[in-house]
Amino acid sequence: MRRNKAMNIRAAITSAVTFGIAAIALCCTSLASAVEPVQITDPYIEMHTGPGRGFPIFFVAPRSQWIGIELRHTDWYKVRTEDGKVGWVTRQQLESTLTDAGDQKTFRDMLLDDYLSRRVQMGAAWGQFKSEPMLKLWTSYRFSETLSAEGTLGQVQGVFSGTDFWHVNVLSEPWSDQRISPFFSIGLGKFKNIPNPSLVGAAQTDAQLANASVGVRYYLTDRFVLRGDYTFYTAFVADTRSLEYRAVTAGISFFF
Repeated sequence: MRRNKAMNIRAAITSAVTFGIAAIALCCTSLASAVEPVQITDPYIEMHTGPGRGFPIFFVAPRSQWIGIELRHTDWYKVRTEDGKVGWVTRQQLESTLTDAGDQKTFRDMLLDDYLSRRVQMGAAWGQFKSEPMLKLWTSYRFSETLSAEGTLGQVQGVFSGTDFWHVNVLSEPWSDQRISPFFSIGLGKFKNIPNPSLVGAAQTDAQLANASVGVRYYLTDRFVLRGDYTFYTAFVADTRSLEYRAVTAGISFFF
């Protein structure tokens, strides 16, 4: 029993680590959310063949030329000139460029554009489900400024049983443009509790699941968001019987 529990916990940790590595890789090279042209105001900018100072400079774009930002890789941006030349430019050289409206387009603006126009988020969290360790993964799609649809997969490794569940929620985030943003959600799903084989007379439980959550998000940096939530679960195990659980989790997500 202990061996199976340890194997399940290791598998859950491995999944979380793999998720984190994938998140970091995706965030390090990401689409620029605002593909608007910007105008060079410095005497020139140096375009490299790749995202790093070790890559050679192959073209120098002069002042007053317009360029479009296509991709970001850490502090390097892939840009395209009016005549189709494509290269990589450091963040510092883009901080003094101007937009169509004649305003300065700072690097901070670019990050803020990413945050305000976010659509898809993926995240992982660890916490307690009825005082037992819980891991969950989620993906959400923001289809308006304040409403999102979110799907969650979760696993609980208890002393006497293991629980798997999933649910789909509608999430409301009234102040989604703020760095600190509370949210509320409700949803439906499925709940499966699998007791340890050593327990006499124990039976597997499959049930419909309803939940309601409150939580808060904090925009950390770049494309990363911290998240904490409190969730109330109701598992309908029979027509006249239900089980109630409470869970508290904290985690991190990224958006693109």
